[in-house]
Amino acid sequence: MRAAEILERLVGFPTVVGTPNMGLMDYVAHYLAEHGARVTRLMGPEGDRENLFATIGDPSRPGYILSGHVDVVPAQEPEWLGDPFVLRRDGDRLIGRGACDMKGFDAAVLAAVPELAAMPLKAPVHIALSYDEEAGCRGVPHLLARLPELCAAPLGCIVGEPTGLVPVLAHKGKAALRLVASGVSGHSSRPDLGRNAIHALAPALAATVALADALKSGAQDARFAPSWSTVQIGTVAGGQALNIIPDRAEACIEARAIHGVDPRGLLAPLMDLPGVEVEWLSSYPALALGADHPLATLAADISGHGPLQAVSYGTEAGLFQQAGVPAIVCGPGDIARAHKPEEYLTGAELAAATGMVLALGRRLC
Repeated sequence: MRAAEILERLVGFPTVVGTPNMGLMDYVAHYLAEHGARVTRLMGPEGDRENLFATIGDPSRPGYILSGHVDVVPAQEPEWLGDPFVLRRDGDRLIGRGACDMKGFDAAVLAAVPELAAMPLKAPVHIALSYDEEAGCRGVPHLLARLPELCAAPLGCIVGEPTGLVPVLAHKGKAALRLVASGVSGHSSRPDLGRNAIHALAPALAATVALADALKSGAQDARFAPSWSTVQIGTVAGGQALNIIPDRAEACIEARAIHGVDPRGLLAPLMDLPGVEVEWLSSYPALALGADHPLATLAADISGHGPLQAVSYGTEAGLFQQAGVPAIVCGPGDIARAHKPEEYLTGAELAAATGMVLALGRRLC
């Protein structure tokens, strides 16, 4: 089956982050099993979504992981010109939610499976598909916890986020939390008889803004743009009506950390603020792979592109590295198209990604 046809099937499953993905995983597992892959489905603790791990070749030998996520961000923008979960073609563009981020890479890997299965591989190729990456890489830690029972220690992992097939050696880490303030509701004419939750949250918001400003003059790493670690308030919610004292208010805050800085540690000043409860939402570490690492050389050879030092967004690669698996980011498409209406991948980009996967297979024969 051609990669574009597989991408059409994958896009057709509306696997929005935080929702079930069983239909898509049923399709992928059946497809892989048809071609002789060893398939393990790993249900997450949520009970309605899962990771998948498959191996082509001998799992007792060290090999390489091709990693992608199957969840996508919501597609509710009015600028979509068609159903975002029905792949649409416009010239060479393949348009649909997730086409670029990152079902395109998933489709390219799956399209290469029949040829990989026919190769005399001396080292295996593993396929790792995870859920809820868009919520802070929540799914893949459950897969990584099972990795020792699934295969020999891997030689490396290629995470196929959109990089234009340019291998990326480093990215920032991330942590996210929710701050919640509680109050006592009442009529706004008698604020003395209630407690305003938004007012209670305001010092925490001010502390976050001050922290974000202070980080600009903190540790720097010129590989990143911006070159410092960052903190931002992403959402704020609270209150029911103007004349009601709000009894609850919350803010979601994220930190993005340069290599060598703990993203959770960046948010430590917000942990003990009075009147505010803290809930951790997610975290993952930064990635840093040396330019002279064998995986960097391999990725450059099979992609046809020299490595890029760093990007400021984050991926599951940092978690693979933390688990002892060398990792690099390299996939088709442009991150600037992700999370936008009319998201697309070109047919040429999809074909090039399939070619990269097959080049990996030939290197392992």
